[in-house]
Amino acid sequence: MVTTPVLMGVVNVTPDSFSDGGRWLEADAAIAHGRELVAAGADIIDIGGESTRPGATRPLVTEELDRVVPVIGALVADGATVSVDTMRSEVAEAAISAGATIVNDVSGGLADPRMYAVVAGAGTTYVAMHWRAHADHMRDFAVYDGPGGVVTAVRDELAARVDAMLAAGIEGDRIVLDPGLGFAKRPEHNWALLRDLGPLQGLGFRLLVGASRKSFLGTLLASDGSPRPVGEREHANTALTVLLAQQGVWGLRVHDVRAAKDALRVLERLDQVEATQ
Repeated sequence: MVTTPVLMGVVNVTPDSFSDGGRWLEADAAIAHGRELVAAGADIIDIGGESTRPGATRPLVTEELDRVVPVIGALVADGATVSVDTMRSEVAEAAISAGATIVNDVSGGLADPRMYAVVAGAGTTYVAMHWRAHADHMRDFAVYDGPGGVVTAVRDELAARVDAMLAAGIEGDRIVLDPGLGFAKRPEHNWALLRDLGPLQGLGFRLLVGASRKSFLGTLLASDGSPRPVGEREHANTALTVLLAQQGVWGLRVHDVRAAKDALRVLERLDQVEATQ
């Protein structure tokens, strides 16, 4: 039986995110988009105010706060389950105060040593991604030459993060791990991780995967040497939605919630047929 993963719909309240180029920068637009994602079937709305595309520069803390807090408050007031996508403890605190119940930290706590204390004190769910460096120079760290390659390295580095989280008082049932596709990883690293998630799942924690619209899909679908544009990668991501659901991941971070939801409904229906034979 396939366990249907939760769908985390992405709302980038930024001027320069790779996937939408600032379409949701204004609070009203971001709130409206979040509502659309909920209507399409998103279980969680993930709101971020900092672009983490390769080469991106960081906004000021005040800028990030101004971007995300009003959007979080409005969607929480609607009854949505909201996560905040941030590496900063100050932003996490403000987001939790506004009603966010999940902190999605792409740095896994490495960017801000105070993050674990904030999460432990608040009792929120914490998504810790595999991460090695900030966006402006993370490509320099895309080297996995040790035994077992990228899969073993990501597993071991996430295991170290888990030890630190537990030591800081974050309970194990509130920890979610993310392999960090595209972060300090070349396309071949992403494919290797997707091919072999077992060692990461073997750590014993829920797994969230975010492949949606990322550049390794554009590279795969390249025509005449040019990567497929961001907005034309959704069919490939839908295929991954099915495969990852079959592998038992807990959650999928997606941009097109409707496409992912449709794919999961097909899987659920097939599962029902098998169960009645």
